[in-house]
Amino acid sequence: MNLSRTRIGEIEKLIRPHLRRTPVIEAEGLTLKLELLQHSGSFKARGAFANLLTRDVPSVGVVAASGGNHGAAVAYAAEKLGKRARIYVPTVSSPAKIERIRSYGADLVVGGDRYADALAASEKWAAESGALQVHAFDHEAALLGQGTVGMELEAQAPDLDTLLVAVGGGGLIGGIAAWYEKRIRLIGVEPRLAPTLTRALEAGRPVDAEAGGVAADSLAPKRVGQLMFPLAQKYIERVVLVEDDAIRAAQRTLWESLRLAAEPGGAAAYAPLLTGQYQPKKGERVGVLVCGGNTTAVDFSR
Repeated sequence: MNLSRTRIGEIEKLIRPHLRRTPVIEAEGLTLKLELLQHSGSFKARGAFANLLTRDVPSVGVVAASGGNHGAAVAYAAEKLGKRARIYVPTVSSPAKIERIRSYGADLVVGGDRYADALAASEKWAAESGALQVHAFDHEAALLGQGTVGMELEAQAPDLDTLLVAVGGGGLIGGIAAWYEKRIRLIGVEPRLAPTLTRALEAGRPVDAEAGGVAADSLAPKRVGQLMFPLAQKYIERVVLVEDDAIRAAQRTLWESLRLAAEPGGAAAYAPLLTGQYQPKKGERVGVLVCGGNTTAVDFSR
């Protein structure tokens, strides 16, 4: 496996024509990287294009399991590249994500309670059909694609000291860790009801964890990826567990102060700064990755 900065740079050149260079804004004394403005509504488009552009896609197309964002990203990439896509999501997936997947023309299957159920169904279909399995986080191409977030952010905010990143399966923070190589402080943020990386670090290996909470459709895959785990051990300073109420407060604050409509998982990295679980030191430049915006939280009907 080659998760070097050089390889991330090569992938960035390959996928750049298909991506937005998402903005960075300075607000409330923080540096916010707005990946919720990426195509398909989250950072996941990076890994999706990295997968579809570096791997052989059969005529039957690709298959993916997702809480929602990865499925939307794979469906979007497949549509843009003229490939067929079949996406499996659990019933916990939000209506906004389900509708987004459908809008890209993918064959959508909704079933099972959690991401793990969708993953099992997608693996069965891949074995039966010969479709290319595009894993949400535990594949080299996904990590390389998500690593381009770090590459892009460093160019935009070169004097960043610390970055807070939400953790589900760990593909995003793993890719970013591979890019920065401990040149900044990386803080993982997980829902207390879905502590996948926390449990893995305690056990010394990926293990099953609870998979619940308000961000269950994006930050509750049951366990972190095998490929990202050594990167987490080496490069992530610590992981903060936040309550659902703190995640909701982060959503409200981002909307009320900046008019950013982030989904729960997309807002989670902001939560420790509201609760005081992460307190920046004087002069410390802190970044927050707002990583997803597939939500129906804003009502435009009134």
